[in-house]
Amino acid sequence: MAITRRVDNIAGNLELQMRNRVADFDYFSLVLDESCDVRDTAQLLIFLRGITEDFQITEELAAMQSMNGTKEQVGTKMGAGWSDDGMDMNMGQWAGMRAPLLGLILLLLLFLLKPPPCCSQNTQGAPQNGPYFGFTQPVYHATVHENSAARTYANSKIKMGIHLAQRSWDIRYRITLGDDEGFFKAEEYVLGDFCFLRIRTKGGNAAILNREIQDNYVLTVKGSIKGETQVEAWAKVSIQVLDMNDLRPLFSPTTYSVTIAESTPLRTSIAQVTATDADIGSNGEFYYFFKEKRELFSVHPTSGVVSLSGKLNVEEQNRYDLEILAVDRGMKLYGNNGVSSTAKLFVHVERVNEHAPLINVVTQKPSWLDKNSVYAIVTVEDPDEGLNGDVDSVVIVGGNLSDQFFIERFNEVEFAIRASETVHWETYPHGCNLTLQAKDKGNPPKFSAVKVVHLAVAKQQKVDVKFEHEFYDVNLSEMAPPGTIVLAVKIKPEPDDAEYVMTPSADSGFFQINTLTGAISTTRWFSQVTQYVFSLEVLEIDSDLKVQVQISIDDANDNTPTFTQSSYKVIVNESVPVGTSVLTVSAVDVDKGENGYITYSISSLLNLPFKINQFSGVISTTKALDFETFSESFMFVVRASDWGSPYRRESEINVTIHLENINDNQPLFEKIACQGMISREFPMDEVITTMSAIDIDELELVKYKIISGNEWGYFDLNPDSGVLALRRPLATANPKNGVFSLKITATDGENFSDPMFVNISLINGKSPPKGLNCKETRVAQKLAEKLLKKSKASNKPKIEDFIDLFSVNRQMPQFESSFPADISVVEDLKVGSSVFQINAYDGDTGFNGQLLYSISDGNTDSCFTIDMDTGLVSVFLPMDREKRDRYILNITIYDLGLPQKAAWHLLTVYVLDANDNAPEFLQEGGYTVVISENTVIGTNVIQVEATDKDHGLNGELLYSFLTSTTQFGINSTNGIVYIAGQLDREFGSSFYLKIEARDKADKGRQRFTITSLKVILEDVNDCPPLFIPSVYKARVLEDLPVGTVVAWLETQDLDLGLGGQVRYSLANDYNGWFDIDKTSGAIRLTKELDYETQQFYNLTVRAKDKGKPVSLLSVTFVEVEVLDVNENLYAPYFAPFALSGLIKENARIGTTLLQVSANDEDDGRDGEIQYSIRDGSGLGRFAIDEETGVIYTTDMLDRETKDSYWLTVYASDHGVVPQFAIIEVFIQVEDVNDNAPLTSEPLYRPSIPENSPRDISVVQIQAQDPDATPHTLSDRLNYRIISGNPQNFFAINSRTEREKEWTTKDEYEKK
Repeated sequence: MAITRRVDNIAGNLELQMRNRVADFDYFSLVLDESCDVRDTAQLLIFLRGITEDFQITEELAAMQSMNGTKEQVGTKMGAGWSDDGMDMNMGQWAGMRAPLLGLILLLLLFLLKPPPCCSQNTQGAPQNGPYFGFTQPVYHATVHENSAARTYANSKIKMGIHLAQRSWDIRYRITLGDDEGFFKAEEYVLGDFCFLRIRTKGGNAAILNREIQDNYVLTVKGSIKGETQVEAWAKVSIQVLDMNDLRPLFSPTTYSVTIAESTPLRTSIAQVTATDADIGSNGEFYYFFKEKRELFSVHPTSGVVSLSGKLNVEEQNRYDLEILAVDRGMKLYGNNGVSSTAKLFVHVERVNEHAPLINVVTQKPSWLDKNSVYAIVTVEDPDEGLNGDVDSVVIVGGNLSDQFFIERFNEVEFAIRASETVHWETYPHGCNLTLQAKDKGNPPKFSAVKVVHLAVAKQQKVDVKFEHEFYDVNLSEMAPPGTIVLAVKIKPEPDDAEYVMTPSADSGFFQINTLTGAISTTRWFSQVTQYVFSLEVLEIDSDLKVQVQISIDDANDNTPTFTQSSYKVIVNESVPVGTSVLTVSAVDVDKGENGYITYSISSLLNLPFKINQFSGVISTTKALDFETFSESFMFVVRASDWGSPYRRESEINVTIHLENINDNQPLFEKIACQGMISREFPMDEVITTMSAIDIDELELVKYKIISGNEWGYFDLNPDSGVLALRRPLATANPKNGVFSLKITATDGENFSDPMFVNISLINGKSPPKGLNCKETRVAQKLAEKLLKKSKASNKPKIEDFIDLFSVNRQMPQFESSFPADISVVEDLKVGSSVFQINAYDGDTGFNGQLLYSISDGNTDSCFTIDMDTGLVSVFLPMDREKRDRYILNITIYDLGLPQKAAWHLLTVYVLDANDNAPEFLQEGGYTVVISENTVIGTNVIQVEATDKDHGLNGELLYSFLTSTTQFGINSTNGIVYIAGQLDREFGSSFYLKIEARDKADKGRQRFTITSLKVILEDVNDCPPLFIPSVYKARVLEDLPVGTVVAWLETQDLDLGLGGQVRYSLANDYNGWFDIDKTSGAIRLTKELDYETQQFYNLTVRAKDKGKPVSLLSVTFVEVEVLDVNENLYAPYFAPFALSGLIKENARIGTTLLQVSANDEDDGRDGEIQYSIRDGSGLGRFAIDEETGVIYTTDMLDRETKDSYWLTVYASDHGVVPQFAIIEVFIQVEDVNDNAPLTSEPLYRPSIPENSPRDISVVQIQAQDPDATPHTLSDRLNYRIISGNPQNFFAINSRTEREKEWTTKDEYEKK
């Protein structure tokens, strides 16, 4: 499909070329008639051959395929619908299109000879043979930048479009061929008599112009008049896609690796990196530079060649990872950093290894019992420098059959032979021989000659190593605080590096061991632990000896009896007999023996009807219980006490006993033995009296009943209220002896009261007013007294608020006010010696006031212990002031109350010094110093300094020489070695001196140590550096990247050593614009240059050697010339596409018409604009002010001669490479009425019959005016009769267009 579409496009373009040739070239007379027959086939072939010469097929895509590294870049712009394979295929097809071009042209012949419908269009011309309609040129050339945004217009140096021969034409442009991707759109812009063709980019298109894919588009544009279907014009627009700096340099490859020798000379090219940029012109130019500042290397900004700019030192670094970037010059000018991908260059530095190491051995004879003994000291020398002279290792290559020996390194050149395990020297009665070999760090390494070393030990009698005890059995109080030292286990004899550990077990978690001292201490309280025996196993690591330790916990009265319940409650029937057990309380005490034996007691101030068995805890009654008289419940405290010593521990619990009420009381009448009289006339249902009985158990629940005496039913007793009333009349009643004897009882439903009797005598007549007489029993008063007594008992407190001042732990333990902040003790104080007595007190009694002493913290080395009962601090293990000169002990005291209270105090123990350490020099292996041979007498050479861990005089040192010398002396106080005599390197280049440091101990023996001092003399520096050449000149581009080397300096110094090492510096760097490598003399840019700011720099460079004591220097000058780089980035531009102006034809010369204005975003001269008129029909009649852009006339105008002009105005900047912009200006000349109208005839001779009717046309006058025709009818020519019509017979139409009619006036009046 793609190749077919390309062929169609080519065919269309060829057809347009042929049609344009037919229209534009007079020398060719090829004509197509309406039937499209070709009249001259031979001429057609010649014509087609000419077209093939003019028509060029773009081959840029095929060329791009061969560009290094650009295929990927192009692929990023191809769009989602293109693939790499598809692009390759299309490139190949385009590259091969030129060969079969002639065949395509022959095919086009058939296209041109196709049927008439497609050939009947007018390709050039005008409607109905009118004015010419066609483009100003057959081919236009325009430009547009790639990646242009939507609605970006292509620029053309000439006007593209069609002249409007008739202003009424409405022209439309359309792109018919050449824009398959839909990038472009044709627009119309009408100004004056010209319809501009404007080509712009489309909006809403995902694809963008990409010059790297296609750099030219040939568009076929058709122009047509709206409404005229037969009128068309064709033109080609060749759009050149201009490059934008949209692609950045890419490295290929991206990783480089080289290996160079350490001795590589400066400025040697060691590698070259390569990058490419698919952009063209200046957009494709770029610079190389390092990502980070590099002093030892430089990279050429354009070639990518990496050179050595500093002295290499394998000892400092043997590999350099360099990151090289590329900056696009175009992007840099526009302010973008332009950095591309990174190339990595790995530089490996190697050194030649010339000499093999040399081994020297000094053997020793340690005791065969000593552990980790040194059997020999091995020193290795290698005269090479750097890594080649460094000793990598010394190994045992022979004689170490059991791998019992190993080499330990002391420093760079000293090694020690040690044994990795205990050597059984019994099997080597005469010692053993080891073969050694050394290797240096060179590449490749070199090995020394083998060295045989004979090892032997000083034999001693074998000593049996074992623990001091075969089994350790100790007792520990249960009350021992955490941190209490239990014991210390030791092997005998004990080496200095003995190390003790506990074998992990369930019991070991309660203890910890000091691995260096073997001291075992507790880690927690044991008061809550139920286990009483702990078994530990201690291992001494070096000897692999083990010992068992058994720790028995002695019980202490540290537990209070605990009741099995939090409280006790019970309900007791009030009717239980005296001595009945109502409750049993129980408590437990986990202590052993009498510490855990418990007795019980009742704690109450009230008289209780209960007692408790002190051994069993059984509570029983001591008297009869009565719910009605006692309190309904009893609350009291039961105390459980153990039999511990020296004090008992107690606990209490609340006991509540509730009494249960039972119906154990019979109702009692308030009145008994009642007697009275009643009349026979006593009315029925009248109340005689009321019975009242009280039951203490259940009030108001009494029932009444007549037991006897009411057999005839004369009386009625209400069972609930006790009301006695008459039920039957007494008129006929005849009781025995005239007396009714009623036996009445009361019951509460269970118990019956004693019966009472009511005797009523029957009388005649009126009943006496007084009722019955009864005996008072005072039952109610007695009941009230009981209730009051019970109420008082219930209101008493259930539990007494009793404070036991002896059982409550109220006060904190306190130290005596005389407790010191610190004490001192001599470090050699013997084990077991008393150190300090802690005094403390507690105001409580019993356990609450008994104290325990402990060292809870600060006893780091287990040197101290404290008696937990007395508080005496004593030495437990030997002290070492040099290891620790003070201990801050946290003395903590606890009471034994519950809850337990504690207090603590810090005690600082200062350890006083004893002279038990020898001096030690700060530098092991001796000292070495290098001095100049001309050093003056009295000059300090070096200070050898030693330290003594002891204090005071024991640590003060005296220095002295053990070697006899007259050239050097030493300060006995500070160890400064100075020159005492004249030195001469030729006489002696080095000195070996022995120096002693001895302490000033005034008690006991003094201690000392010895070291060596090697003094090396060096040559004198007497030659200054010499520059070669004496003056330097450099020319650099202003846009070079920072870090570029602009000049290399070279000097020569004949001195040796440091005197021949030259360092460079700048005396003036122009505020940091330049920097010089102090070692190589490479001058680099540190800031970007600017030609417009400064064109020349004169640098003053100093070369100074490193000679001692005086360094010498030389000075040179470096002239740096900055070369200008075109920075005219932006072209001027006009805001409008075209302008138009008006001017009257009678305007004077010099009249200002309009002003054009262009903008330029550059600064300075690059942004200064100059205007000029370079083309157009108005050349010579108009001019422009080159600075202001004001257009004015230079000649008189005449609209009747030419009514409009076109001017092509240029706006150019003043850049080194000037850029310009173009604007078309249309000038319309306005008419001035400077011409009189003229009739077509000077004299008209019309005739008319007499008696002609009105409105008869007599004659028509024709006139014209060269001036512009007004647009409205009212402004056209006016006609009037000025004479010869006195009677007004005739009238003339004053507004008739061009031709005017005369009519008779009568007719005119009728009209």
